[in-house]
Amino acid sequence: MIAALLASHNRHKLDELRELLPGWRIDPLGAAEAPEETGETYAENARLKARFGRAVAGPGLWVIGEDSGIECDALGGAPGLHSARWAPGRDQADALLERLEGEPDRRARMVSELVCIAPAGGEFHAAGVLEGTIAPSRRGEAGFGYDPIFIPVGLERTVAELGAEWKRRNSHRARSARGLAGAVAARGAYSATRRA
Repeated sequence: MIAALLASHNRHKLDELRELLPGWRIDPLGAAEAPEETGETYAENARLKARFGRAVAGPGLWVIGEDSGIECDALGGAPGLHSARWAPGRDQADALLERLEGEPDRRARMVSELVCIAPAGGEFHAAGVLEGTIAPSRRGEAGFGYDPIFIPVGLERTVAELGAEWKRRNSHRARSARGLAGAVAARGAYSATRRA
């Protein structure tokens, strides 16, 4: 069992990563502060979060930093890095639907980057991308964030309509989590943690 902290106060992400990383016990970051997301890429922001968490985490704990966003081709890749904050005081998905009203190009992608720092300081990185389009209106009740307006490539339903089980297997975060678990396992970190 790997004991880890998620350097985030986002309960939805915590719940998802707990499901996506079996064999890990993931707790939320206890610090009230959070690092300012000043990176120019998802990976840089994820690393800032992970390094902040590493500075406050206890010995023996792994620390995970995650950054994610949605990119729309018609908006030149926006909201991108600012997906969680680009429409303050409003529902982000509703704001994006308004911004794309009448826009024929609905192509988009969801991106997740994970950076994990081991107790000894080793760093692991993984990314996941889910291609798709933006729906004309909200549909479905499952998930959070942009799930009710994002239709994965080859499908007709939104992520929120497809449900939790589909999302656990196929989401951008599911893909980055699988990559992280594989990277950690490939370096023998699981067995090293068990011996410790």
